[in-house]
Amino acid sequence: MSSAVPASQREEARARGSLKLLAELWQFVRPYSLQLAGAMTALVIASGTVLGLGVGLRRLVDEGFSTGDATLLNQAVLVLFGVVFLLALAIYARFYLVSWIGERVVADIRARVFDHILTLSPAYYELTRTGEVLSRLTTDTTLLQTVVGSSVSIAIRNFLLLIGGSVLLVVTSPKLTALVFLVVPLVLLPILTYGRRVRRLSRTSQDRVADLGVYAGEALDAIRTVQAFVHENVDRKRFSARVEEAFGAARQRVAARAMLTAVVIVLVFGAVSTILWIGGHDVITGRISAGELSAFVFYAIVVAGAAGAFSEVIGDLQRAAGATERLLDLLAVEPDITAPANPVALPQPPRGAVAFEDVVFHYPSRPDHSALQGLSFAVAPGEKVAVVGPSGAGKTTIFQLLLRFYDPQSGVIRFDGVGLPEADPADFRARIGLVPQEPVVFSADAWENIRYGRPEAGDEEVRAAAEAAGALEFLEQLPEGFDTYLGEKGVRLSGGQRQRLAIARAILKDPPLLLLDEATSALDAESERVVQQALDRLMTGRSTLIIAHRLATVLKADRILVIDQGRLVESGTHAELVAAGGLYAHLATLQFGEGAALGNNGSGEEGARASGS
Repeated sequence: MSSAVPASQREEARARGSLKLLAELWQFVRPYSLQLAGAMTALVIASGTVLGLGVGLRRLVDEGFSTGDATLLNQAVLVLFGVVFLLALAIYARFYLVSWIGERVVADIRARVFDHILTLSPAYYELTRTGEVLSRLTTDTTLLQTVVGSSVSIAIRNFLLLIGGSVLLVVTSPKLTALVFLVVPLVLLPILTYGRRVRRLSRTSQDRVADLGVYAGEALDAIRTVQAFVHENVDRKRFSARVEEAFGAARQRVAARAMLTAVVIVLVFGAVSTILWIGGHDVITGRISAGELSAFVFYAIVVAGAAGAFSEVIGDLQRAAGATERLLDLLAVEPDITAPANPVALPQPPRGAVAFEDVVFHYPSRPDHSALQGLSFAVAPGEKVAVVGPSGAGKTTIFQLLLRFYDPQSGVIRFDGVGLPEADPADFRARIGLVPQEPVVFSADAWENIRYGRPEAGDEEVRAAAEAAGALEFLEQLPEGFDTYLGEKGVRLSGGQRQRLAIARAILKDPPLLLLDEATSALDAESERVVQQALDRLMTGRSTLIIAHRLATVLKADRILVIDQGRLVESGTHAELVAAGGLYAHLATLQFGEGAALGNNGSGEEGARASGS
């Protein structure tokens, strides 16, 4: 249906709507009404002082120069100096207060946006580029700083100068004023015409810059892969192409703004020259005095400058309108996962019981593919349950749903007897410890990384957790020990060291439910033995869900769940499942060999280590 509306009308409606969106910034400015009042007072004084210069100029010419009275000349000059000093003070106050408000408001907006994006579930980031979100958080908020901290002030100042100057023009010479206002429509026409174009090109330019950030971020995140596959030249060419696209969009925007400014200047100062020529003849014939003409020209320049400044201000406002639109779009995104208005309290003490009841789930990016299909199982308090199956069977999805990163399309997931949507996500997530397959190490030291789940933990507790995870020795050998900066994403650590750090984090949290997603996959045989012993102690007395491709890590589980294509196809102990001859027996034979798979746990474990190495 929208195609029936002319494109020009749609664009005009978007432009009007976007400018109205700037009013939404008021919610961020309102808390600083005292500073705003001071800035507005200084702005009014500065504008009034500028207009007062015209009166002083007229007296200086008519009473000082024309009469030849040196005393009057001295008085006029002193008054002029006083007015200029007052103007300087007012400009200082305006500039400082307005700039302060702009910086403060942008800081608040960035904090609000960051607070909001932390509430958005992984489903949002599955469909939205992270670089685009970061561009809104940085580039777009910087554009708003220009508006709040500069453009709005300039717009108000020029509005006051335009109105006050126009009144004084009429008072000084109605005839010449009529000629001045003949040019106003000529000035407004290009502003309105090019303003919409500037806004459209500004939005496009911002999008191209966001594309640059996304591509560069992906390349830097995977720098080892880029260099290992000698992909630098391809990335250079692709990034250069995006740079040229961004430059082309920026060039079009700059050209439009430059044209707007040039046209306005030609029209405005052409009109001033014409008026000066007509007014000069009036002075010669005695219809007005030289002082009145001087004042009139001064006011005309003030009015013309104010009108011309709107071309710049409108350009900034149009750019900020696009940035505001993008930020408000982001803030308008409702989190998929939220706490209910009246959450059900989880039982105390925590038990760590888990139940999946006929759960069906599709990822947002793959709505036609079922990741889980009618999955049902339960984990009793203190039980160790392993989840195995082929890649893509849905094992990690179970953890994603249990942490409520997503909600299933149907079915119920319960934690300690409470349905997850009925509880506050922060409450049950606080009772879960996760060791992911790809360990996350933050750009900080070891203290902060291990304390991530328990910021209040003491140093001795952190060291004990590191020792239990087999991480104490290598952490103490770092240049500054636990205080050593580990680099972005833990780049200064090996894969196995990062994994042990993640295990220490989970050990310190001491949760009633432990989720291990290939927790020992990145370790060598010796480190695996040490960490497995620590995990065995950690799992004692608490519920544990273990995902593993290497079946040696699940042989001691109380029960093994076999998942295939999102369904539970088998359940039992290692021996029971091998004897059943189903999918698990097939996987065990592939890893252990037929004899080892049918043997005891010890031989099977050794066989798995051998095959794993």
